[in-house]
Amino acid sequence: MRTSRSTRIMTSIFMLLFVLIFLIIAGRFIYIQVTGEINGVSLRAWAKEKRNTEYTLEAKRGTIYDSNGMVLAYDLPTFRMYAIIDEDHSKGSTTLQHVEDVEGTAEKIAPLIDVEPSYIVNQIEKGLENDKLQVEFGNDGKEISQKVKEEIEDMELPGIDFTQEFIRHYPNEVFASHILGFARKEYNEETEKEEIIGINGIENEMDDLLRGKDGYISYQRDRYNNKLLDPDEVIQQPEDGKEIYLTLDQKVQILLEEVLTEVEETYTPEKVNAIVMNAKTGEIVALSNRPSYNPNEPTDVKNWYNDVISNPFEPGSTVKMFTWAAAIDAGVYNGEEFFKSGQYQINKVVEPVRDHNGGKGWGSITFDEGFERSSNVAASKLVWDKLGPDTYLDYLHAFHLDEKTGVDLPGEIKGQLLYQWPREKLSTSYGQGSTVTPIQQMQAATAIANEGKMMKPYVVKQIVDHTNGDVIEKNEPQVVGEPISEEAAAEVLDLLGSVVEGEHGTGKVYKLDGYTVGGKTGTAEIPNPHGVGYLPGKENNIFSFLGMAPQDDPELIMYVSVQQPNLPEDEAGNVPVSYIFKNVMESALHYQNISPDKEDQQQAEKITIPEIIDQPTDSVEKELIDQGFKVTTIGDGEQVVDTNVTEGKDYYAYEHIMLLTDQPTMPSVIDWSIREVTTLAELLDLQVESIGNGYVVKQSIEAGSTIKKEDYLSVEFIMPDQKESKEDKTEENKEKDDDD
Repeated sequence: MRTSRSTRIMTSIFMLLFVLIFLIIAGRFIYIQVTGEINGVSLRAWAKEKRNTEYTLEAKRGTIYDSNGMVLAYDLPTFRMYAIIDEDHSKGSTTLQHVEDVEGTAEKIAPLIDVEPSYIVNQIEKGLENDKLQVEFGNDGKEISQKVKEEIEDMELPGIDFTQEFIRHYPNEVFASHILGFARKEYNEETEKEEIIGINGIENEMDDLLRGKDGYISYQRDRYNNKLLDPDEVIQQPEDGKEIYLTLDQKVQILLEEVLTEVEETYTPEKVNAIVMNAKTGEIVALSNRPSYNPNEPTDVKNWYNDVISNPFEPGSTVKMFTWAAAIDAGVYNGEEFFKSGQYQINKVVEPVRDHNGGKGWGSITFDEGFERSSNVAASKLVWDKLGPDTYLDYLHAFHLDEKTGVDLPGEIKGQLLYQWPREKLSTSYGQGSTVTPIQQMQAATAIANEGKMMKPYVVKQIVDHTNGDVIEKNEPQVVGEPISEEAAAEVLDLLGSVVEGEHGTGKVYKLDGYTVGGKTGTAEIPNPHGVGYLPGKENNIFSFLGMAPQDDPELIMYVSVQQPNLPEDEAGNVPVSYIFKNVMESALHYQNISPDKEDQQQAEKITIPEIIDQPTDSVEKELIDQGFKVTTIGDGEQVVDTNVTEGKDYYAYEHIMLLTDQPTMPSVIDWSIREVTTLAELLDLQVESIGNGYVVKQSIEAGSTIKKEDYLSVEFIMPDQKESKEDKTEENKEKDDDD
């Protein structure tokens, strides 16, 4: 009886426990069924996540153009290679395959991405050991060009595939690098992915406008990654970045870069600065510094700063144009008045001012001649005896030599006027003590070139929405002051002309063949960083020239400075400066279609382009060659369908005219400049990858080959001296082989 009663009690307890457990489990199932959640995780969301796949549609960063629409910076499509290695992952899939022959695949791919086959094998084997579905190949598998991708695809290797990604590309390489800056892929913590981000220059200054916004595509798939019949596809198109048009002229900029590179290689100076500006508008036509860098490979940058706007220094005698301008505008100047040159001392306490020929001077000369000879004594006497230091300071303020220009580039630093003690006031008149930047001097000089109106410099021409072509923002010329009168500006222009053309002028080496030039030379001493005074020696100076042309009514202004060049014994510091100025300024005037104004060249060889489009190729080609043009005919077609010049416009006979026929083939571009190749690429709508600087020595598309839009062209450039060195070395090797 006792046992039977105990059994019934235990049975009841087990029954109650079973019912309780059942109710708990059943309740849990009911809860899950009703709420669709487990531990706060939505089963519907989880299932959707497993079923859905999503890909980013990368936005293209905005393109940067020059003033004529030539591409300066753009997103170059490249490819990242990966290998699907999991056999189960590719089973049942209609699109996926896996790598079947690891070693064979490695042997075929390795030479194309410049790695050893063993590296590819190791990457795949590591992936298999770690149960990876797919593997990538590090930096060696990134930034693969379209050409290499197509070569790999032509092999039809199972399991090898690519994803497209963009890199920022600068087709002209070392080109306005301190203006453009550069952009590169960096990890963005906010978006948790790599993005192209502007690091410096315009790329950084306008990063928000250039960057754009990524889109995405999502759809439902099966376990093999095949899209379902009803995939519930969602596409959010990317918003590409805005396009930036600069005031730069690519042709002038390329020439400036080439000339600065020559001077850098010949004279190995510490620094070189140069800027070309439109005198009427303030538009920056070209700007460059040395040292510079290639924004495609910014790994060894010796100077991040844009010295034209960020490096204030004692400018030397170029400032004298503003000293004379102030005296003329104030009505206290008489150019025919004589003064005693050599030395000038205002009292026994203040150190005397000496002329640059060791204080010897040139005897009693006029103030006009004093300007020609760049007399420090003349400048000091104008400030102290004629104007008065306080009035002169007012003019320095009026020329904005004490403040930033506000140019639309990052990193501008203003100079400093040292104007407290009498000796500082005197030395400022001829460019010592006080500091300014080249861009400050350029802005001030526009007042002299532009009838007294001072123009603000700028480099961004307009911002455009590429989807509809709407101009979002456009910069216009801006007058920022009128420090002197129109009459005073005209008189200063005459004085500037005498520096170059006058009997005693210090700027005779700056004469141009077809144009009159007005300008002012400068030789600025460099403060001794380890003590008082200035560095000794003829090379320890900053040699400069600020010139404008045509002299009577300047269209362009150019400033050049070369710091501490290594000069031969028989060369003066103005030789490298004049080489830059003459080569760039004269060509820039031609490129800007500014007519020569010297009497013997007013009828310069400028020829009106005849009707070209839809005309017979042979007759057009012959006519242009007879007129003196360099002509390249693209293809064997009977009719011309396009050209790089405009019918009815005037061009100088040395221009290179390209005639695109209705049956285009690739021309030989050997010995062409970067500018010519870029023009050809625009005409043919080719994708160009350029390597090096100088002139073409190798092209990837063989001359005579059929070409079509979007074809890929790789060209290698070499500077002339490098080419000669390479040829000499080849000849030496040949002779050695012959001897052997």
